[in-house]
Amino acid sequence: MRKIKCNSIEREKLFGREATADVSETVREIVSSVEQNGDAALFEYCRRFDGCSLSSFEVSREEIDGALASADPEFVAVLKEAAENICAFHEKQKRTGFIFAKDSGIVTGQRVIPLKRVGLYVPGGTAAYPSTVLMDSIPAKVAGCDEVVIVTPPNREGKVSPAILAAAAVAGVDRIFKVGGAQAVAALAFGTESIPKVDKICGPGNAYVAEAKRQVYGLVDIDMIAGPSEILIVADGKSSPRAVAADLLSQAEHDKNASAVLVTDSESLADAVELELQRQLPLLARREIAEASLNNRGLMLICDSIENAVKLADEVAPEHLELCLDEPFEWLGKVRNAGSVFLGRYCPEAIGDYFAGPNHTLPTGGTARFSSPLSVDDFVKKSQYIYYSRDALQKASPKVALFAETEGLTAHAKSATVRFEKESGNR
Repeated sequence: MRKIKCNSIEREKLFGREATADVSETVREIVSSVEQNGDAALFEYCRRFDGCSLSSFEVSREEIDGALASADPEFVAVLKEAAENICAFHEKQKRTGFIFAKDSGIVTGQRVIPLKRVGLYVPGGTAAYPSTVLMDSIPAKVAGCDEVVIVTPPNREGKVSPAILAAAAVAGVDRIFKVGGAQAVAALAFGTESIPKVDKICGPGNAYVAEAKRQVYGLVDIDMIAGPSEILIVADGKSSPRAVAADLLSQAEHDKNASAVLVTDSESLADAVELELQRQLPLLARREIAEASLNNRGLMLICDSIENAVKLADEVAPEHLELCLDEPFEWLGKVRNAGSVFLGRYCPEAIGDYFAGPNHTLPTGGTARFSSPLSVDDFVKKSQYIYYSRDALQKASPKVALFAETEGLTAHAKSATVRFEKESGNR
């Protein structure tokens, strides 16, 4: 990992611009093919990309229930406890509408309405993420969506990971389809003979999935365009080098382009963490990925104070921010830009990935400056309403007409006054 002494640095200067393959044309062809050919295109892409031939896409209820019944009981118990934590946290996010009744016959208000059907992309195939099932589907259920649909790639045997199915059963997912990649996103956006069209698509995926979400946005809503995972740890000299190194590696093992950053006021801590990384790396199942991540985007930043370290972290706006400090709640108020903040010396990022309750689908690439974690808000829409009585409109209509005429919109002005012109004899 590179070491840099600094107190302030812009994100792009820190990491450079993220190099991504241009997959837009390939994705455009896939999206177009699914739009025009429906299931036929999906069957072909499944053969080409997943290496299996399917006769149907939907996972049966018997398969889902069977996966739950045959899963390790200890893992099922953990799934259920995690689901309870996630549900309890997201219940606090629920909003209600309001009504504002003024005097003189005027009523305005706002309604909060769940989306009817949402589609969730869950990575699968060579890797399975049951945690993503819980994190993406439970907020939708709490929001009150009528139907929650999952798409996930099958393996070469045409099966979906039993862990994903078990998590879906615990979360109460309504339907699951064995299809992945850009073609799955297109199927959710347009609908096919087998897969229903949805109102919103959420969930992480590779570059093809992200680009497909970008291309269908507007036809449906999406949650975000997620980039590689990130962790930034602010730690002082009293922190455990062993724990800090382990937390850095927890993100580095995700992806060769993941970023793991330590910001500290202690050069001796940085040196000790470097030694710990060298000790722990060979023990990892995904050593090659983690090592590439540290070499590509791993950094240690040495500041002259923890206050400047926290300011620097805020400039980076990381997906995950750990404050490995005494009195972390006193520092929390100084953080404006972070997806999720982990407070204290006993709060590793992994507790948020799986168990604590707050969502792990978070803004990446510095977008925490202006966007938020996935929440119940992502699965509702708001509609407003207005009522004016006859007397209320008669009083307001000259003011509305004046406003409209000032903008040169005479039809607007007429619509405000026409209801009273006949009664007054004016035509």
